[in-house]
Parts: sequence; C-alpha cells; structure tokens
Amino acid sequence: MLPSLLINPLIPLLIMRKIIFSISLIFTILSSVFAQENSKFAVGLKTGYNNGFGIQTNFTVYDLVQDTPFHLRLAIGYTDLNPGISADARRIFINNATNGTPEKKGQTLDYRMDFLIPFNFLNDSFLEVGPRFSNFKGNFKYIGGNEDFDIVSNQWGFGVGAGNFFKINKRLELEISAGFDYFLATTLTGHDTSYSPDNENINPRDDNQNDNVEFTFDDADKAINQPKYTPHFMVGINYKL
Repeated sequence: MLPSLLINPLIPLLIMRKIIFSISLIFTILSSVFAQENSKFAVGLKTGYNNGFGIQTNFTVYDLVQDTPFHLRLAIGYTDLNPGISADARRIFINNATNGTPEKKGQTLDYRMDFLIPFNFLNDSFLEVGPRFSNFKGNFKYIGGNEDFDIVSNQWGFGVGAGNFFKINKRLELEISAGFDYFLATTLTGHDTSYSPDNENINPRDDNQNDNVEFTFDDADKAINQPKYTPHFMVGINYKL
C-alpha cells in the first residue's frame, strides 16, 4: 500500500518526462525538416471545448514524408473540468462524514500525436487520427470538514477528428477542428485508497447505504469524471515558420 504522499509526487515527474520526450521528438523532427527543402512546419495555439474549457499548443510538420500528403502534429493541452460528485468522492475515497461545505476543481494535461490526412471537402480540409495520453487530477475540499484530497489517474487513449485551415496571409492560418477521443479505464487513486478496473483495489471503503459492502471500481468511476468519451471543438491560429 502506497500512501498518497508517495503517489502524488510521482505525477509531476511523469508530466515532466512526457514534456521532455515531446521536446526531444520535436527536435528530431526539426532536424529532418531542415534536411528537406520542401518541408514546412508550424506552431499553433487552439482553445475551445475539450470535455471542459481547454487550451492547446501544437507543432505541425507538413508533408512529413516526401511525395505523400500526410502531416504530423504533436500537441500538449490543458483542460479545466468538473472532477465529479463531491459527496460520492468523499464516501468512496475517505469516509461517510457529511460535514463541511464542498468545493471542487479538476484538470487534465493531455498529450496527443496525430496524422493529418488532407481530403477534398473545403479548400484545405483534413482528417486526424492518433494516440492520446492524459493526466487527470480532481481536487475535493470540505471547508469546515477538515478534508482536502486529490484523486488522480493516468490514461492512454485514441482519437479521431476533422478540421479545416483558412488562410489569413502567407504565414497565418485560422484552424477550426472537431473530434472525439476515447480513453481506456484505469486506476483511480485518492488519499490512501485506489480502485482498479479489475477490482484489485487498495483500502476500499464500505458503503454505509448498501449494507456496508465495499465500493468497487464502477462506483468510483461513476463518481469521478476521469476522461472516457471526450468530444472536442476548438478554434485557433497556426503560424508557419
């Protein structure tokens, strides 16, 4: 059993590892880009709905492989979202107390890689498809109830979408895109308790409203809004370098 003090500090380390990996991959791609005279790349910033209010920065390589239409995009995004049901989170991860005024906030940091596939719909339309990885954290606080705890998870996923570039000038493009991501269920950890999809749970709490049977992963998953089926609609600007 790992107490939360040992688990929670691992999350920033995981995030840093992903950022370092992304930066290393970008530099590798840039090296290949500069070696090809006809290649182009761009940086972009998008915002909109992504299971909550989200903002995303991205790096796009156009015509990644010569004589093919495919583009490659790497992106890192942050989303502010509703983390779940406060009362249920407390019962499932902490205890059955009901005192205090609940406050909550949630966020995800997601990493994505997409292959952009041009197709003839508007002048510069594209399909996108690729893998996803998400760090979820929900914070639940009970003012006056002496409870303040995080629930975290890390998930792999897969996404598809479509969008269009609208040329503003030689270097600037407006981008509008929409899509859908699916994330695999994974272990939810909070305080000194965790629930896993296979129900190999650590320190599960008892449900005092159901003959004190132990809570399961399904109970935790219903209470906590870790990403699962995630639609998104975003608008942004790309700058060609």
